[in-house]
Amino acid sequence: MLKDITLGQYFPGDTVVHRLDPRTKLILTVVYIAALFLVNTWGGYALVIAALAAVTAVAHIKPRAMLRGLKPLVFIIVFTGLLNLFFTRGDDVLFQWRFIHITYTGLNRAVSMVLRVMLLVSGTFLLTYTTSPLAITDGLERLLSPLNKLHVPVYELSLMMCIALRFIPTLIEETDRIMSAQKARGADLETGTLPERAKALLPLLIPLFISAFRRADELALAMECRCYNGGQGRTRMKELRMAGRDAVAFILGGLLVAGILVLRRLGI
Repeated sequence: MLKDITLGQYFPGDTVVHRLDPRTKLILTVVYIAALFLVNTWGGYALVIAALAAVTAVAHIKPRAMLRGLKPLVFIIVFTGLLNLFFTRGDDVLFQWRFIHITYTGLNRAVSMVLRVMLLVSGTFLLTYTTSPLAITDGLERLLSPLNKLHVPVYELSLMMCIALRFIPTLIEETDRIMSAQKARGADLETGTLPERAKALLPLLIPLFISAFRRADELALAMECRCYNGGQGRTRMKELRMAGRDAVAFILGGLLVAGILVLRRLGI
């Protein structure tokens, strides 16, 4: 299960999506999320799915990688769908047995919420799949640079985000190694009731926290040895510059939002 967590992973490539400016991808990701919450018709969901599939194909990201990223969230997705299915009231009852009431409104909302969560997670993962943590940091810092006038530590916040994304796969691998070591010593982590399995995971937390703190201390020491003093006066090896492909991406993003609004107004 841990190996299925793909958040923070970067798949190197030389596609058009990979070459987009990170600021463009960050802005379009926010636009995509906002547009997704505007969708309330099946035609709108079909349009979003088609757009996401097209970007995934252009970026040469395998659909299996996208689905693998959703695997750790299956419980949350199913739980969200069941909540909307059984607790949404309506007059159009499809099935009724004792206290269980399933209505067409509940079924419609359950399917739409499941689709929304899956598309939201997939679109967000696509950003990290096609953009390196360093590029995300540079793009985020440039986008938030006006906040420097308000004395907001933009560079430090961007650096924290970069380090967090960078160490997510590392901590997942460390957790997997600790679990393998515990199993080799006879620990049972996969059977029993839910409280028993949660209790069995407690011995993993102490070595994992120790490893995380040790890595943080080593990183801080390495930064001090290199005379790191923040973002003031620092230059970049690669300066960010918008290109024609970024303008085309913004136009396509605007067309997606416009299409969703048209379908929403027509009720299709």
